[in-house]
Amino acid sequence: MGRSLGAAVVSGAGRGLGRVCALALADAGYPVALQARTQAELYDLRADIEALGGRARVVVGDARRPQAAMELVERCQAELGPVSVVVAAAGRCLEGTLLETKPSDWLDLFEINVMSAVHLVRAGAEAMIEHRIRGRIVLIAGVSALRGVRRGAAFSASKHALLGLVRSAALEFAPHGITVNALCPGLVEGQSLERIVEDTMARTGCTHSEARQSVLAMSPMGEAVEAEEIAGFLRLLVSDGARHLTGQALTVDAGQTLA
Repeated sequence: MGRSLGAAVVSGAGRGLGRVCALALADAGYPVALQARTQAELYDLRADIEALGGRARVVVGDARRPQAAMELVERCQAELGPVSVVVAAAGRCLEGTLLETKPSDWLDLFEINVMSAVHLVRAGAEAMIEHRIRGRIVLIAGVSALRGVRRGAAFSASKHALLGLVRSAALEFAPHGITVNALCPGLVEGQSLERIVEDTMARTGCTHSEARQSVLAMSPMGEAVEAEEIAGFLRLLVSDGARHLTGQALTVDAGQTLA
């Protein structure tokens, strides 16, 4: 027997994969509570969701603060229904060697990439357990959680920490029927890929075409992943068909981690 959908909360929803995930959940029938620091981006996303016939609420907040996670979950439950899906997508990149990166930069990065997820997982799981909902929790980690990164020690370490959180939380919440998994995409078409291309151009002085070709060469398939592929895997993770899939890192990277 299928479970009732309930509602979803998404942090880091204003742009990038957070936005992709919010749209995917709305398309799957979930009302979605959206959180990010940039109000304008969230209202644009809400308009896109409503244009699809879905429902969304905007909860502006800084995901680094535990109060923001609590407000997101509380607003979702009050206005959209019980939380059955949590997607923690807030985060940022940081480039630099281990020796270049200051301790304060490490702390700032872990606060947004790791602690924001901790806060939302805690708030979401508490709500699910209280209402006896066999929910789904998904963290956006990326292939940097699976391998070392040149000029990205702090970033890679923060993403590795997310996998430790996923696996431990999966064990803790399994008796409640709550699954916890990570999505680990490789290079994804869009703004994030373009930033990597632009950084490569600045560092090497090559043309845009040459930089893009160099970046895509990190993937054995020579291609970037499409956002819709990530959306498809998210829809799988929140489906009844994945009710026993937990503590895993689903990798969608065109073979990048094999190279």
